[in-house]
Amino acid sequence: MPTRKLWRALTPLALLTALPLHADEGQWLPHQLLELQDQLEQRRIELPAEQLADLTKPPMNAVVGLGYCTASFVSPKGLVVTNHHCAYGAIQYNSHGEHNYMADGFLAKDMAHELPAGPQERLYITDKVEDVTGQVLNGTAALEDGYQRYQQIEHNRKAVIQACEADPAYRCSVRDFHGGLKYYLLRQLVIRDVRLVYAPPESVGAYGGDIDNFEYPRHSGDFTFLRAYVAKDGSPAAYSEDNVPYQPAGFLSINAEGVRAGDGVLVAGYPGRTSRHKLTEELTFSADWLYPTQSERYQGRIDAIEALSATTPEVAVAYAATKASYANRMKKLNGLLDGFRKTDIPALKASRDNAFVHYLEGKPEAQSLTELRQLVATSQADYQANFYLSNAQSGALLSAASSLYRWAKEQEKPDAERDAGYQERDRKLFAARLDRLERRFDARMDRILWQQDIDAYQAQDQRDPVLDAELAKLDLDTLYVKTTLGDKDQRRAWMEKSAAEFEQSSDPLIQMAVALYPGNDERRKAHKAHLGELAKARPVLMQAMLDWYQSLDRPVYPDANGTLRISIGHVDGYQAADALYKQPFTRLEGIREKHTGEAPFAAPAKVLAAIDERRFGDYARTDLTAPKQEAWYCGFLPCAQADAQPFGSVPVNFLSSADTTGGNSGSPVMNGRGELVGLNFDSTYESITKDWYFNPAITRAVHVDIRYVLWMMSEVDHADWLLQELTLVK
Repeated sequence: MPTRKLWRALTPLALLTALPLHADEGQWLPHQLLELQDQLEQRRIELPAEQLADLTKPPMNAVVGLGYCTASFVSPKGLVVTNHHCAYGAIQYNSHGEHNYMADGFLAKDMAHELPAGPQERLYITDKVEDVTGQVLNGTAALEDGYQRYQQIEHNRKAVIQACEADPAYRCSVRDFHGGLKYYLLRQLVIRDVRLVYAPPESVGAYGGDIDNFEYPRHSGDFTFLRAYVAKDGSPAAYSEDNVPYQPAGFLSINAEGVRAGDGVLVAGYPGRTSRHKLTEELTFSADWLYPTQSERYQGRIDAIEALSATTPEVAVAYAATKASYANRMKKLNGLLDGFRKTDIPALKASRDNAFVHYLEGKPEAQSLTELRQLVATSQADYQANFYLSNAQSGALLSAASSLYRWAKEQEKPDAERDAGYQERDRKLFAARLDRLERRFDARMDRILWQQDIDAYQAQDQRDPVLDAELAKLDLDTLYVKTTLGDKDQRRAWMEKSAAEFEQSSDPLIQMAVALYPGNDERRKAHKAHLGELAKARPVLMQAMLDWYQSLDRPVYPDANGTLRISIGHVDGYQAADALYKQPFTRLEGIREKHTGEAPFAAPAKVLAAIDERRFGDYARTDLTAPKQEAWYCGFLPCAQADAQPFGSVPVNFLSSADTTGGNSGSPVMNGRGELVGLNFDSTYESITKDWYFNPAITRAVHVDIRYVLWMMSEVDHADWLLQELTLVK
């Protein structure tokens, strides 16, 4: 029976029992580990739940955020390890003139030669998570108007943040959980002086490139070392030659023996967004319209960047990180669409909804479900209407002009009433975003990308007359010469100007931003009103859903929202297709086998030489085959015997069942004692749909094996001074 029909055929009682929480499913808040001691013991995790729940103790006090990825401290001198692709902006920032560290890699001779990672790079160290639901929702119960409700929640949220940020060293945020049912305050120490220490060349850090992205077997050395610096008194400070290495409260020891198949692991980090508690209607909208539309746009932008980069080297450097980001997103979107077709996840989601509806029968929350579905339908229609209109304003300098004018308009209000992102607390980050254009912008490329979005907008029936009038006046041939916003100092200067000065400017992009502001502001207000309505409807349903799960004696983790989480898993391969089992480890020999001499399979000569000469140092292993394979045969030998080599090999990447998503890139993978054994950097293609549905049979995360990192440091790049700084456990 086809999957969809099978699920529809199940009775409501059967549907209830068909919703287990799989052993390794869950992106848990640290304090939830107190409920999961049995699961930790099942995976032979020796650390007690109480220690994992405590953000002031190791290993959790060593886990840090980058704002878009995760990293971890690995020495008492502020040394941090993360993914190469997470640090790619820092590598690109320093790749100019005679130095191309993207192609050649970088290794500082010592601390004095470490390089600034860029004006926008930050490290965020979470040291406090507090339930502030009562404070955030205070005064909202009687509010029926969506806009008023949104404004009250924002007012309360800002008050909580303001009190938290009495110490300027900290950055605080209030995140909603379970659709606004709960709100938690996160306090984070912000390190503003981050430096590049050691990065392998792109031919190692991104070996396999887009071809291997989301695929397995992988052979990627996706790692980079950074360092945190502070003022001499220990306080966070902007870059200065007088700054000293930060001394973290905790750091991870590194287990040089690594892991074996079947070993339990922990992955800690800042996963971005998942949608496992969303409605089926939200999934089908994504599958039928959102993902295909976004994927098509990304592909067009990738093609344009590649075309101009082929003849313009400076464009290739400036847009390297941008192109990599587009490619990663596009492949993930296509993987989601493929996964939906193969597994029929819409049917699985519908089965959950049907079981939930059965549970709600006779309860007042049943009407709330109907109301939520209507609100979701409105959200989707609004998103479709505004998608092309918003993209048609995507020119990098127009975006800067629009943000600057909005900044000026917000400055006319008391600070507490300004929109988030435009308050005084946001000044430094706002300026840093403006500065980032200095190394990630080229007028020739920006014109092409913007024109693509303009063409797509003008092909739509639903148009905005103000935007149409502005586009009719637009002369892209002369625009980038006439505007002054291409200059970093000029962009910075506009931050100090009044709205009236913007309105009197003759700069064509400033004029355009001023003309478009009223319409954009009205759309923002309408969106806020809608969010306020959702903030009332969705929590009612989420509370009912939590009650439902509790009746089934199942703990529930919130959807990922960029906050610190812990996942529990084990090292394991998986059955990818008929007669195709993917082993949990890859080895150095795979780098040699894939090598073609042409990117993205052009391994550096020194790496190939070390492999060919079998200079494996202390990191060769003979136990890299999954135990479950021992009864299978490869030729005349059992696979376990055929796979093992008498002198072993160095593991490169490995798989685990840990529950991860975007944002977990760079997350430390730890053994049962909290020692670093790898870095998370990807998922398998079959796993991409885990943002919506976790399938334990095929959901696998891909990690850089720490033994490969150590091998690169000792046998290839001879980073001896860094190795001496690490605490290695054997």
